[in-house]
Amino acid sequence: MFGKKAKAMTPSAARKSFVSPYDLPAPKGAEGWQDLYPYNLVFQENLKDKENAKFWFCDSQHWPNVFKPFETVGVEFAVRCLGAYNTRHYIIPPANGIEFRIHNGFCYMSPVAVAPELIGDRVPHFMERAGYYFQNWNTLLENWKKKVLATIEEMDAINFEALPEMVDIEVITSGAGIDPTAKMMADYDRLIQLAYKNWEHHFEFLNLGYVAYLDFFGFCKESFPGIPDLAIAKMVMGVDSVLFRPDDELKDLAELAVKHNLTAVFAKNNDAAATLAELEGSADGKKWIAAWEKAQEPWFNYTSGNGFYGSDVYWRDNLDLPMGYIQDYVVRAAKGEQLHRPKDELIAERDRITSEYAELLDGEALETFNGKLGLARTVYPYVEDHNFYIEHWTMGVFWRKVRQLSRLLHSYGFWTEPDDMLYLTRDEVRPVLFDLATGWGVGADCIAPTYWPAEIERRRKIVDALMTARPEPAFNEPPAEINEPFTIMLWGITTEQVQQWLGADEGDPNQLKGMAASPGVVEGKARVIMGPEELDQLQQGEILVAPVTAPSWGPVFGKISATVTDIGGMMSHAAIVCREYGLPAVTGTGSASTKIKTGMKLRVDGSNGTVEIIG
Repeated sequence: MFGKKAKAMTPSAARKSFVSPYDLPAPKGAEGWQDLYPYNLVFQENLKDKENAKFWFCDSQHWPNVFKPFETVGVEFAVRCLGAYNTRHYIIPPANGIEFRIHNGFCYMSPVAVAPELIGDRVPHFMERAGYYFQNWNTLLENWKKKVLATIEEMDAINFEALPEMVDIEVITSGAGIDPTAKMMADYDRLIQLAYKNWEHHFEFLNLGYVAYLDFFGFCKESFPGIPDLAIAKMVMGVDSVLFRPDDELKDLAELAVKHNLTAVFAKNNDAAATLAELEGSADGKKWIAAWEKAQEPWFNYTSGNGFYGSDVYWRDNLDLPMGYIQDYVVRAAKGEQLHRPKDELIAERDRITSEYAELLDGEALETFNGKLGLARTVYPYVEDHNFYIEHWTMGVFWRKVRQLSRLLHSYGFWTEPDDMLYLTRDEVRPVLFDLATGWGVGADCIAPTYWPAEIERRRKIVDALMTARPEPAFNEPPAEINEPFTIMLWGITTEQVQQWLGADEGDPNQLKGMAASPGVVEGKARVIMGPEELDQLQQGEILVAPVTAPSWGPVFGKISATVTDIGGMMSHAAIVCREYGLPAVTGTGSASTKIKTGMKLRVDGSNGTVEIIG
């Protein structure tokens, strides 16, 4: 995955390496954190030499926070399935999967190389398999949606209910001969299996979407020497993705409120319940409520996080979230501002750039350019679409069911807080269910209330201690040159970026470099946001600075003037979403959220990938 033709490194950079995970101590109070996670997810002492020979980078783009034990289900399912589609389904010539480990509560990745001598043998298999999908894209994608929605529906039908005092009489009269504990345990297993199933589907098209774009990217780099990465990305922007639909629904509702002269109701900034109660008092208010209720399914299956954490809050579970965004939009709509994305302008710019480069080609080269561009545009929407169906909708239902089960067990006194089941691994939950089944069946006390509260409290203190330290950006010695395309495109991790992390770049301390992810230059005050719970601090016109953004932060993009992130490449969600919202963005700076403080004045150049602290 990392290139053999390494550039010569400077003498000072060649001596530098990141710390070994085996030498990095746990934060105070987090000693023994390894016991919280499955054995196969942490670095093992007996594999020290082997693991230290690999370069690992922190994936804070997808997992920016410390895992509670149950939450590792997301990284396990996602990264395994990603690798399987590269390695076993499509046989992508230069790319296998990605190894992953948890260290001090954070996720670290190490791409698995394909031996150069094996790449050629993989090409015909890839052409046959990927080619079939590319040739039948629309039909297969339509079938994909049916499969994913069926899984969500089956998952949503699962309900964890209190056990009855005695089995229903129908169990006796029908001769069923089975009690509700069997269903409870089967439903838990089915919930895990269904989540895994949709994570399999997640990567059925995603890797091919990236491959098609990278193929077009490589052709452009070869055909147009010196072409900026951003110019290539702009040739496929202006997509109509369902990922933007939830935010578009809120904008439509805001415009409807203004149309019906309901602005004064929303100006009070009351919570959702109070706002809806006041709207009920008028005919136009009732029309607005009807539109609000219609929009909720499925578009309020949308989280303010990224779907990987059990604490993520979904709009349909907390209506104050979408109502708050609507109140902001109503103010702007009443002023006559354009709320929706400037899609027509984006498409006009896309077509202008495409035409300029196409004019440089003719004959077979032009035909190839048009073919690769057409394929990239066909598959590109899926790169964002899947995020709504899996990370938001599927995981929204999944976490709702997990919390339902946790709260049921809490009602039996198994733990002290309703959502404490997150401090167990998924494999520890099954014996807990059997403990409940046994206590209920025997008519005796369960063991859990005497065991889990103290154990969970021990784990809670460890997780809290892990949260006090930010993760190291990487472990061990980096390769001389990083040229693996997925690492660069998705995570924004480049040779230059790694050297910055190592301190080899001793340039202007007031200037940060990153990916030129979305064009434009702006100056403004910084607002450092470390998580979605802080989004309400953003003020109009500020520059958002964050470790990483989630696509679901779209509703605040109308407030901000630019975005700067620590991690993320040209094809990261942050970069794609910023381009689609027409916002300047610099991603993959490595340390913006720690070097920049709220209130600093910044100059963000999204066209050249620079951020300057100017005051």
